[in-house]
Amino acid sequence: MIGYLSDNLLIPILDFFYGLVPSYGLAIVALTIVIRLALFPLSAGSIRSARRMRIAQPVMQKRQAEIKSRYANNPQKQQEELGKLMGEFGSPLAGCLPLLVQMPILFALFATLRGSPFADVPYLVNMKVLPSEQIATVEPKPFTSGRHSIFVTEKDHFPIVASLPGGTKIGTGEKVQINLQTLRGEPYSKVLSRFDNGSQFTPNWKVTKGEEFVEVSSDGSVKGISPGDATVEGKIPGLAAKSGFLFIKALGQVGFYVDGAINWDIAILVGGFGLTLVISQALSGRGMPVNPQQSTANKITPIMITGMFLFFPLPAGVLLYMVIANIFQAVQTFLLSREALPDNLQKILDDQLSKPTTTAVAGSAQALGERLPFEPKSGK
Repeated sequence: MIGYLSDNLLIPILDFFYGLVPSYGLAIVALTIVIRLALFPLSAGSIRSARRMRIAQPVMQKRQAEIKSRYANNPQKQQEELGKLMGEFGSPLAGCLPLLVQMPILFALFATLRGSPFADVPYLVNMKVLPSEQIATVEPKPFTSGRHSIFVTEKDHFPIVASLPGGTKIGTGEKVQINLQTLRGEPYSKVLSRFDNGSQFTPNWKVTKGEEFVEVSSDGSVKGISPGDATVEGKIPGLAAKSGFLFIKALGQVGFYVDGAINWDIAILVGGFGLTLVISQALSGRGMPVNPQQSTANKITPIMITGMFLFFPLPAGVLLYMVIANIFQAVQTFLLSREALPDNLQKILDDQLSKPTTTAVAGSAQALGERLPFEPKSGK
């Protein structure tokens, strides 16, 4: 599903924009905007639902408790009244469905920007070496990896998979060939032979785990040395992995801190992501009553997420997409926050805004020596 959307929807859009303006950085920006516009109705539904639930939740919780208490001995009537309540304010889960519907497209977009042409593409094959006398009893199970669209030129790309017809289990001393091929079975090497620059996209094979168990040659053939588990990687260079855009040195660059040096372009992208996330959250609370707990969460969450992405291995091209998507989300949130609310929700919101915050109420009551409802009675 993800690969199909990437190959048949997202990459053709990238090709189109690259044909208009030969810049993969601008192509990422344009692709992000197109996808966000296409998903606008779904994400708008989620934003509207979250806004309405934020207003209605206190009232709904109070009325739910009253209904459950009043009809504790009549489950059927209880469900009927709860259904009416949901009909009046909507279900808290209503905002989840649009998110679920758009998730495959967002995953496909993420996978597209992490692969060719924006980054080097690794094919990982987990191998298991067994004693020669034991491998004879193992039934071969053909292995095929996930597919990646490999760009050989700006306009030519091919879905390529790695395969092992005999499976990933081999015997000691046995030698097998990992085949890179198209979905129709054409060898990847034959595809490359049709292009003058094909040699630039020859895979680099190496053992990333278990060097004592297997060895791999430059053509992708693997030999079992001794029993154990190993991982073999074939990495194909990304066409635009080293292409820059604005202040970004390379769209395929990964890592904030690499080999003792700080990649300031990655730092700026991550900082931009955090800033746009803060702005988007601030806009989502525009015109809402103050909620100290929510306010604290809104301050902590962007810091945590931003800190995580400083050390999460994401290519610069993916971070660029995330910043543009956050800007679009902030604009969308601002526009939707100006929409008129249904009369029942507007009345509730007006009541909430007219009341002092919980903190203010507590302070006033304590200053007067009054007991709040949640405080224990005095023994005096």
